[in-house]
Amino acid sequence: MPNPVVHFEVLGKDAGALARFYGEAFGWQLQDVMEGQYFMVDTGGEQTIAGGVGATGEGDEHVMFYVQVEDPAAALDQIKALGGSTVREPMEVPGGPTIAHFADPEGHVVGLVKGE
Repeated sequence: MPNPVVHFEVLGKDAGALARFYGEAFGWQLQDVMEGQYFMVDTGGEQTIAGGVGATGEGDEHVMFYVQVEDPAAALDQIKALGGSTVREPMEVPGGPTIAHFADPEGHVVGLVKGE
C-alpha cells in the first residue's frame, strides 16, 4: 500500500502573519489551535496530493508543495499584493502543466500549478 502525503506545514517566525497570508492568498480556512503558534489548515480540496522526487543543484535542496490555481499569473499578483514575491514566472512544463513559484513573506518557496 502506498504512503500518501496527508499533511503539510509551513513553519516560520510569525505563525499568525503566515496564516493570514495563506488564508487571503488562497481562500484557505485556518483555525488557531495553539494560541497563535499553530494553525490547522483546511484547503477545501477533495483530491489527494500528487508528488515528485528530483535532482537539484548542490545547496539547493528543499521541500515544496504546489497549490492548484486557475491562473498562476493572477495568483502571483495577489501574492505580491500580500507581501510575497515571484520566484519563477509562469512556465509550461514540456508535456505537463503550467507552473510558477513564489516566496511567502518569510521566504518559504511554494509552487503554483494551473488547474485543468
